[in-house]
Amino acid sequence: MEIDKVIKQPRFKDEFQKAMINLFYTSNYFRDHHGTVFKQFDIQGQHYNVLRILKGKHPEPVSPGYIKEVILDKGADLTRLVDKLVKLGLVFRNICPDNKRKIHLNLTDAGLNNLQNISEHLNNQYDKFRHLTDEEYSTLSQLLDKMRG
Repeated sequence: MEIDKVIKQPRFKDEFQKAMINLFYTSNYFRDHHGTVFKQFDIQGQHYNVLRILKGKHPEPVSPGYIKEVILDKGADLTRLVDKLVKLGLVFRNICPDNKRKIHLNLTDAGLNNLQNISEHLNNQYDKFRHLTDEEYSTLSQLLDKMRG
């Protein structure tokens, strides 16, 4: 359904405003759908993002600074996110043997297993949202990249 009908707003300042509102609405729409999966695992989307970052470097340790650079939500409280993942037994925190001021983060076996389970649940959910062709998804991604400049 078109954004103007969904939000019952037939007028916009211009097409840019309409696109921005559509982008925010769509982002929240998918965040909410992801949230139903994350809730089953007692995490939030930001936790999942941290787990994916750690998986991308696994089995190498990752520094919090690296996570801060690449995390999707730059405003996230990384210490709080990592503390919860440690508490859940999904991540372990080590002091770097070469530099006692540096922290290393790694996935635990439970973290790897949970990440795989979460990803499977998300992939099953994604099948419901595949309404475009690969070419259209590529174009969409390119347009979003272009919007960010």
